[in-house]
Amino acid sequence: MKYILVTGGVISGVGKGVIASSFGTILKCCNIHVTSIKIDPYINIDAGTFSPYEHGEVYVLDDGGEVDLDLGNYERFLDVTLHRDNNITTGKIYQHVINKERRGDYLGKTVQVVPHITDAIQEWVERVANQSVTANGTKPQVCIIELGGTIGDIEGMPFVEAFRQFQFRVKKENFCCAHVSLVPQPRSTGEHKTKPTQSSVRELRGLGLSPDLVVCRSENPIGHSVKEKISNFCHVAPDQVICIHDLTSIYRVPILMESQGIVEFFNDRLQLGIAMPPPRRFMHKWKDLAERVDTLRKDVNIALVGKYTKLEDSYASVTKALQHAAICAGYKLNLKYIEAANLEKDTKHSDPVLYHEAWQQLCKSDGVIVPGGFGKRGMEGKIEACQWCRATSKPFLGICLGLQAAVIEFARNVLNMPDANTTEIDPDTSHPLVIDMPEHNPGQMGGTMRLGKRDTILNVNNSIMKQLYGKKDKIQERHRHRYEVNLKYVPELEAAGMKFVGHDLNKERMEIMELEGHPYYVATQYHPEYLSRPLSPSPPFLGLILAARGKLLSYLARGCRLSPKSLSDHDSEDEDDPIILPLQHNLEKSLFIQSEGAGDS
Repeated sequence: MKYILVTGGVISGVGKGVIASSFGTILKCCNIHVTSIKIDPYINIDAGTFSPYEHGEVYVLDDGGEVDLDLGNYERFLDVTLHRDNNITTGKIYQHVINKERRGDYLGKTVQVVPHITDAIQEWVERVANQSVTANGTKPQVCIIELGGTIGDIEGMPFVEAFRQFQFRVKKENFCCAHVSLVPQPRSTGEHKTKPTQSSVRELRGLGLSPDLVVCRSENPIGHSVKEKISNFCHVAPDQVICIHDLTSIYRVPILMESQGIVEFFNDRLQLGIAMPPPRRFMHKWKDLAERVDTLRKDVNIALVGKYTKLEDSYASVTKALQHAAICAGYKLNLKYIEAANLEKDTKHSDPVLYHEAWQQLCKSDGVIVPGGFGKRGMEGKIEACQWCRATSKPFLGICLGLQAAVIEFARNVLNMPDANTTEIDPDTSHPLVIDMPEHNPGQMGGTMRLGKRDTILNVNNSIMKQLYGKKDKIQERHRHRYEVNLKYVPELEAAGMKFVGHDLNKERMEIMELEGHPYYVATQYHPEYLSRPLSPSPPFLGLILAARGKLLSYLARGCRLSPKSLSDHDSEDEDDPIILPLQHNLEKSLFIQSEGAGDS
């Protein structure tokens, strides 16, 4: 097993996750099987109880693990399926060691950070690195480990010490350290400053880890003289200094990295035995994808009505899923974040400017998405957005709490139940349209929701969602919720036109909702954004993008396959409108069709 440790310096949020994902992408293009581990030095057991304002969204894995959003980057870039143990926290390590101490596994010894905590870290890494993350069970060859935070943080010290020992445990030819550092460019001087990087590398080396690569993050490209200076003062060769400036999209990061000789470096340093493919074919899917993103011309305007819009990372997977769908459909995503509370009538009186600006953005959108969340704040704003989309035939996608908001709104305004609500907000409502699941509400918060991948039965043959999912009778998607639609009201809702076209295996939980007579008013109890990939967008998100541009009916009529010629036949768009692909085809195929000028193949 080969290990690549990615550390960070100067500031947090410098882009270690994208750098680590890009390493994996490049190696995977070289036919190397890759897995990833993210280390978060906080004492929480997992990310499940975090506010989205703390660390962004909580990402959910197949096995129900609630983990850091960086694992979402790894899964999307590498197209792998990670496990909860691929996210290591200080809390998990200490809990593991304390449990062993209580069982008497240490035979009465004094339990200390060194060696017991550091040994536990190393054993955990070795165990997880050897677990398969692919459907065919292939054992990984390279494990990429991202150490969260910055070098020098007190909470990260046990992990740094563990890897200082680990490099000798696995031998030099199997361990490589890449240090990601910010190279600022103050406007007052206009030149890149290398001193923060020098200090960061010096501190890392003082702790016993000498970086084999220094990855310099900057706003603008770094000149050769600056690169030479970093090489000279950071004890690495010039070709071991990789410069990554801000790019037009994250899909260009692996391409820029590869152009600086990273494959040759890893091949030599880790003795990988890579047989380089022909340059014309190497990473061609990523190059085609990056080129496609940069050349999209037509916009699609989507409004995201959420509770945590002050931090865009709170909806990282939703944003990525929208981007994947827009790219596949051939549109440039123009996403507007709307604070749900600003749509409420109380805001109209307290701050009319915010209220009218929020409604103006909503009204100007081509489609609306209402994602998940918890708590009372902003709920009435989400309900207002649902009502407006339903009444104006605006394409709408609700996720988790978005589905619940749509159901409550429909009950209030169509079924004449003005006090309809969720018991999360109003436990005493006379019409509890949404109720909690007792088995998932035991009184503890962490890890007790309905989590992970579960089956959904698509029970209506002509439903939009079943067609978007390729007419499958059963799908699997990831969940994260504690409340559900009350089965008592389902017959009444369906009789009025709100159809539940998907449910769980036992027909106890409503998973997918569609509104009759609406171009695209759908919602899911599960979170489809978690399984969206750059070359395979999530069907509900693709449906929203197509409906927002008036392409959905044509897409469905042709069996989820459209061409520029057929588009111009069915609506008013001009003939150079983007090609839209069936979900099972990858982007490489789409670009080939486009370049060859194929018609209705």
